[in-house]
Amino acid sequence: MKTIFTEDHRLQDGKAELIDGKLMPCFEMPRRAEILIARVRDQKLGEVLAPEKFGADPVLRVHKPEFVRFLETAWDEWVAQHGSYDALPLNWIAPGMRRLLPETIDGKLSYFSFDAGTPITAGTWRAAIASAEVAMTGMKLVKGGERGAFSLCRPPGHHAGSDFYGGYCFFNNAAIAAQGFRDGGAARVAILDVDYHHGNGSQEIFYKRDDVMTISIHADPKQEFPFFLGHADERGEGRGEGFHLNLPLRWGAAWAEYGHALDTAMRRLTEFSPDVIVVSLGVDTFEKDPISKFKLKHEDYLRIGEAIAAAGKPTLFIMEGGYAVEELGINAVNVLQGFEAKI
Repeated sequence: MKTIFTEDHRLQDGKAELIDGKLMPCFEMPRRAEILIARVRDQKLGEVLAPEKFGADPVLRVHKPEFVRFLETAWDEWVAQHGSYDALPLNWIAPGMRRLLPETIDGKLSYFSFDAGTPITAGTWRAAIASAEVAMTGMKLVKGGERGAFSLCRPPGHHAGSDFYGGYCFFNNAAIAAQGFRDGGAARVAILDVDYHHGNGSQEIFYKRDDVMTISIHADPKQEFPFFLGHADERGEGRGEGFHLNLPLRWGAAWAEYGHALDTAMRRLTEFSPDVIVVSLGVDTFEKDPISKFKLKHEDYLRIGEAIAAAGKPTLFIMEGGYAVEELGINAVNVLQGFEAKI
């Protein structure tokens, strides 16, 4: 399996995030990608390729222009107002407030973000564009006939919506790739999200569409971030009704519960019969993940890969979360090896 990777991921290197009431070093750090690519090479998974250049055009297929412009200019606006330290929002819109775009950078950060865990830095724009290019290069490989490919995206993407960022995510790499497949001729695309946290951005982007199905197995939003999306009764709207499946699990879920949810997900995916699958590959379901509360073990990730391969569809894996950094490579590559063992 070919892997797409860029050193430009290092340009997103936030110093702190607000979590558990404290400013702490960012869990989403450059070392995540370094551990992953080292494991890919150590296991001889396949050729490692640099991404092609696509620029912002594919991003604009799923993200609103004013949001993209904001991310392109946010750092310069922040520095002009505050100085060269990481930009985090001050407040958020509450019910009864009006969502009108402010003129100042502090207001814009609050308007476009939904958390204080996703710092904008000097390198955020370039890293986010590069991550989208990694996803699009993987899309192009699979569209060209590869049975599977691994887009080692960083920063991750599945929390980013059409005009908002958060959850360490700026551009929704999985959605960008899915739209790329559609633009390239695929009639139906399925996004299967196996990250611990709900792929709220992916759902929001495609919620009224029936050509891209989103399926997410994740921690119950009654207990866990991002809290306000991912409930089982969210099934789509308009033409999209019935084309979105959420499978929330309670804290402490181990393979018995997770495996059952994965079986349900794969049955629905098979019924949908997509031309291609995009997997939002988060491995923060691991029992030792520092910010998550599932109990999956190393061997369970092989099973996930095997289950995805059983669908018999061309598959693009897009890297999302996973914060037990030293064991991140083992778990992510186990999914890919499990997939390859069954194709």
